Amino acid sequence: MHYDHQVQVRYGETDQMGVVHHANYLLYFEEARTAFLASHGQPYGQLEKDGLALPVRKLDMRFRSPAHYEDQLRVRVAVDRITAASVRFVYEIWRDATETQIATGSTELACIDLKAEPRVPHVLPKSMRELFG
Repeated sequence: MHYDHQVQVRYGETDQMGVVHHANYLLYFEEARTAFLASHGQPYGQLEKDGLALPVRKLDMRFRSPAHYEDQLRVRVAVDRITAASVRFVYEIWRDATETQIATGSTELACIDLKAEPRVPHVLPKSMRELFG
């Protein structure tokens, strides 16, 4: 199961050459991931209200072609792997106008208990495992 999220590159996300700064791809990943969760009935804000969080513990990204100011991008996100207390998402970013692949990547998120001190791993809720499964 995958989810496609649309992003338009804003001027403030680019450098003087009009190319998207690399750090912004992480924002595109996060925006697509949280939209994916919300579209499947699990808004991230509700997860935190329930006392859990999914911080990124591992990140991988490969740049393939530059994105530019005003490009319409499609960020495809899917769940790649689920363990008892973590989930791995994979991403592809495409420029819609030319079907050019811009970047690929993955993030691994750990489930933690926000009420515990120190913060400790927590088993993914059954609803999330079913959603990702």
